[in-house]
Order: sequence, then C-alpha cells, then structure tokens
Amino acid sequence: MKKLLLCVVSFALLSAAAVFGQAAPAAPAAPAAPAAPAAPATPAGQTHDITGNWQGTLHAGNNNLRLVLKISKALNGTLSAVAYSIDQGAQPLNASSVTLDGSTFKFSINLIGASYQGKLSEDGNTIAGTLTQGTPLPLTFARATPQTAWEIPAPAPPPKAMAADADPSFEVATIKPNNSGKPNLQALIVRGRNFETVNSSLGDLISFAYEVQREQIVNGPPWLNSDRYDISAIPDQPGTPNAAQIRTMIKKLLASRFKLTFHEEKRDLSAYVLTIAKNGEKLKPTEVKGNLPGLGMRPTADGLMIMVRNATMNDYTGFMQTLVLDRPVVDQTGLTGKYDFQFTFTPDESQFHGHSPLPPATTTPYSAPNLFEALQQQLGLKMESRKTPVDVIAIEHVDHPSPN
Repeated sequence: MKKLLLCVVSFALLSAAAVFGQAAPAAPAAPAAPAAPAAPATPAGQTHDITGNWQGTLHAGNNNLRLVLKISKALNGTLSAVAYSIDQGAQPLNASSVTLDGSTFKFSINLIGASYQGKLSEDGNTIAGTLTQGTPLPLTFARATPQTAWEIPAPAPPPKAMAADADPSFEVATIKPNNSGKPNLQALIVRGRNFETVNSSLGDLISFAYEVQREQIVNGPPWLNSDRYDISAIPDQPGTPNAAQIRTMIKKLLASRFKLTFHEEKRDLSAYVLTIAKNGEKLKPTEVKGNLPGLGMRPTADGLMIMVRNATMNDYTGFMQTLVLDRPVVDQTGLTGKYDFQFTFTPDESQFHGHSPLPPATTTPYSAPNLFEALQQQLGLKMESRKTPVDVIAIEHVDHPSPN
C-alpha cells in the first residue's frame, strides 16, 4: 500500500524538548529567584542591557517549574536566547525570536509553541509578564548572579532505541471502554516503552497501523468509529520502538484482540495532493533529537495551531488525513528530511469530522486563513483536491476487543 505515515499523535506536544507547563513530573517547590544587586544606573534615554542569565518559577497547576533564560546580543545588536526548563530535563530550547522595545520584552519558542511578553523593571533587574503555551500563566524573571544562579543539570541521554531488526508485540495490553462521548481520537502517545491511546476507535487504530485515511476503510461494522477505547501497552522487546515497530505492534493487537481480517482493493477516491508552492517551501530542519516525531495542536487567539516537530512530510500527511481531513492526503513534495514547523488556520465544517477542537469565536471571527491558504502563506506548501486510485482496506471480519 502507498505509505502515508503517522507516527505520534497527541494534543499535548510530545518531543525530546521540554514542554513548559504540560504533563511535567511534579517538582519540589522552588524558591523565587532572589533579585540581583541593583545594576549601575543607565543614562537617560538608553535601554537597559538585558543580556545575561535570568531565572523564574512557573507555577503550572501542582508543578513548580524553574526556568532559566540565557540572553545574548550579536555585534549588530540582535538579541538571541536559550531557555532551559531545569525540572523537565533541561534540554536547551533556542528562542525563535527575542525583542526588547523600550521596556517591553518578548520572546517565542516555536519548537514548543510558547511565547512570553513582559515588562522590564526600571532598575533592569526583573521582568514581570506572561508565558503562553495554550494557557497564559504569570511568570517573573529575575537577573541571576553567580551567587543566586540555579544549576542547569546535564540533559538526560536519549532513551535507548529498540533493535532495528526487532519484531515486537505488546507483552501487556489493557483495553478499556472510553465513555466520555468525545467523537475524535484524543491522544496516541509513545513515552519511552509505554504506549497509550485515549478515546481511540477501531477506525483510528486501523488508520494508524495501516497508514490509511478513514475513507480508505470499507465494509466496517456500525461501531467502527463510534465505540471508543483507552489502551495501555508495553512492548515485549527492550528499548524505544520506532514508528514502523509501533505500527507492527498495533497490527498484531488488532489481529489478536479484535480478530481483524481484511483484504486490499483499489478504488477511485477524492484525495488531497500536497506539493511545494511556486515560491518554494519555508520549512526548517528539525532541532529535535530522537527517532519519533511529535504532532499536536492547540487553540490560539487567531485560530488553531498545528505543531509538527522532528517529522517527515509523510508523518505530517498521515496526521492530517487521520485527524483533520475527510479524505486521503498524498505527499508529492519530494521532501525527504525531518522538519519543525507550525501554522495557524481556521477550520471549516468539513474538517475534524465536523467536530472542530477550536472553541466558537465569541465576539469577532478568528483571523487565521483557511487551511489551504495557511499552508501556502505560512509554509510555502500547496494542497489541492484530485480524484485518484487509492488502496483501501476491505474488512472481512472483526469483533469487539477480547477481555484483558
């Protein structure tokens, strides 16, 4: 079958990078960063020198996350910064943009979909503001001195990969009904050797395992997409599996627990074809180290942001055809690398199977363009509808999952 790869789907971004304020292990309460001794007076009309090390504690639910921000300045005056969430692994996160306009300080980290805006104090020693990564949270940075600076631990080594020639199965797999009433897959997550899904249907599992879109599954039972399950499983082989090994384990689970049998057919279906726009693509090679991608989404003030990290174009098209679009997506970009990118769009009623995760606009409509315009404007990619022969999975037999 034509490969339409989907590796990791999650509404909370999963990657080797730290994620501020999301799914972090509880950290012990950290004292607020002591203010540094007053800086020398700055001549009137001049901006404070903001370079150096800053630190502050982000209070995210029950977690107290200590953040360190190292700001530097190039010879041309351009600011840059590296952030460390030292209670979440201390992976260095390069800021995508850093600005100081008067006393207004801003930075963003596109890799994790985070942005910060604050006000520099008159003495130049504190910045009081808000960090936004889905939910805005107050965060005050203080200048660090050699005496007050928090130690940045060495980043943890990446987890050991499963042997490339391993043919794993799930050693333990628990399948429980999910009666939340939510219509769509909420998460499909790999954390080390732990695999889990939240609110997944049989159709979701087949789509992921066999790299097809929902329209490519035919002759399914009435409950194909309505019955929902939470799955927790552990492989029978050591190490972190790659994407192909995850699909292999799900295929075996479908055969053993759902008794799935099927055959393949070729049918003419409408599909979306992804190509590079005439002015060229605007993608950046990934900054993330690891063998699995991270794909997720979150609402913003302008629309819905799709975040893609450490992913190939096949990873991305698999994500889009499974969760967002109503037909298969075929990658014809010719791009073979792994990329980090994001874009923001306003969904229409045909997307997300009619159940958009974006809350209804309350006062003014969302300003982000539609999906097709957003892809072209923000990423330099073009997507258009065509009718083309595609492979389909024709189900012959399937049961509700067997008991745990």
